Amino acid sequence: MSEISEKLVSSIRASVKSVFGIEPAENMVMVERPRDPKMGDYSTNIAMRLARTLHKAPRDIANELVPALKESIQEAESVEVAGAGFINFRISESALSDVINVVLKAGDDYGKNEDGKHEKVLVEFVSANPTGDLHCGHARGAAWGDALCRLLSEAGYDVTREYYVNDAGHQIDMLAESILSRYFELFGKEYPLPENGYHAQDIVEVAKKIREKDGDKWLNADQEERLEYFKDEGIEMKLDAIRKDLDLFRVHFDSWMHERFFYQNNSERINKVLAELTAKGLTYEKDDALWFRSTQFGDDKDRVLKKNTGLLTYLTPDIANHVYKFERGYDTLINLWGADHHSYVKRMKCALEALGYDPDRMIVDLIQMVRMVSNGQEVKMSKRTGNAITIRELCEEVGVDAARWFFVSKELGTQMDFDMDLAKSKTNDNPVYYAQYAYTRMFNILHREDAPAFKAEEKYSLLTDPKELAILKEISEFPKAVADAAKHRAPNRICQYCTNLAKDFHSFYNSCRVVDNENPQLTNQRMGLVNAAMITMKNALDLIGVSAPEKM
Repeated sequence: MSEISEKLVSSIRASVKSVFGIEPAENMVMVERPRDPKMGDYSTNIAMRLARTLHKAPRDIANELVPALKESIQEAESVEVAGAGFINFRISESALSDVINVVLKAGDDYGKNEDGKHEKVLVEFVSANPTGDLHCGHARGAAWGDALCRLLSEAGYDVTREYYVNDAGHQIDMLAESILSRYFELFGKEYPLPENGYHAQDIVEVAKKIREKDGDKWLNADQEERLEYFKDEGIEMKLDAIRKDLDLFRVHFDSWMHERFFYQNNSERINKVLAELTAKGLTYEKDDALWFRSTQFGDDKDRVLKKNTGLLTYLTPDIANHVYKFERGYDTLINLWGADHHSYVKRMKCALEALGYDPDRMIVDLIQMVRMVSNGQEVKMSKRTGNAITIRELCEEVGVDAARWFFVSKELGTQMDFDMDLAKSKTNDNPVYYAQYAYTRMFNILHREDAPAFKAEEKYSLLTDPKELAILKEISEFPKAVADAAKHRAPNRICQYCTNLAKDFHSFYNSCRVVDNENPQLTNQRMGLVNAAMITMKNALDLIGVSAPEKM
């Protein structure tokens, strides 16, 4: 929260206690910016919230609180009751302008807060199978997941970013067979390409790299040995390509957890999960398969853990994976999964509850579909390859900044149309261009050759224009915006914050002359305002992984 918001909240709590002799509940006191600036700078609905407890009309409660609030809040020019019982505060101009020195002192750290109280959070996102390139659907989860991690870190959480590599099971067998088929083809020999294998050009490129490294070594090798080798090589090469694309997209992971880890090196973890569920009477055999009684925990049907072939379902090692997450000491697990995982969320929560873990400590946000649109028409395939548009192609087409902004700006749970033409445009209709252009203007004002040197002042009492005050209010709310966006796992709110700050600044820029040679003190104070706005905008853009360009 901003210093002003914090002061208002603490004063409201103290006033309620002194006037009515009760201590408000932890989340009862709320302070917000009114939509209509004429109503004041801040507002609280505490009187409405206390009405049932005090058995009084909200306006009566508000009127009783106002004298105590006026006495305790020195920063307020006025404290007034409005409507059904809202209490509106108008903050003095000098108190608002104090935020300039707060921002200048904090610099890159402005916006940081300790709301997270160093809670250990593991965020799993992207986690695409290493069988092909990352496409635009993955890009939405990558941009959102990375922005969420940046937000959580800024808000005082201890965050680990994890990519769960699905490198076991049938799809990996098909990957190895597909590469092997292309490898044989390079030597003019035949090896059947599985009908449900992988046919894209990138599989051919993997086969070429194996030929360059090993020659014809694998043409007459033992089938089991070469399939295992082609699995390893294929997974590693595809993961290397995925890492490079994510690097381009400014997305980095702290941990890469492999599904094979639970099979090859830690099968005891899977066995332990199965043994615990069995010991609790939560498994049974039917049709030669092993089932989990997930319906006892609210699932719509029981789930298979081990097929009648003896192979494990995908669910089983993933249960072991989530148990291992808790064993590593994480307080909260956040998973970003595709919308097709809706029913899978329930069965995973059932499994964790069955094993004695609080299922509410696992939070899943589902990623809805993305439609790529150009000229009003959906674009499904790449013009270059004929396949789905990859992250790399999208970044080359519209730029990393625009791609990240557009994916983060829409709520994750809603389907979105990605307007490629708008993303490429250099107009104020393009929201990322609009925000970045505001930053560029701020930077150029401060760094032009004839710009006077700025000197920090104790007070900025000359900043009284409504457009200056609008920027000061927006800047002062940035720490609260960060805390709220982190709390609600909503990085799209930071995009909206950037838009609001840009709007206020463009309005100020078009109305107020920053450098006024006839009034050097006003010039200096406005330079301070621009400096604080520039720092805030850069910090906000960084939270969503978008650059702050000095030139455009």
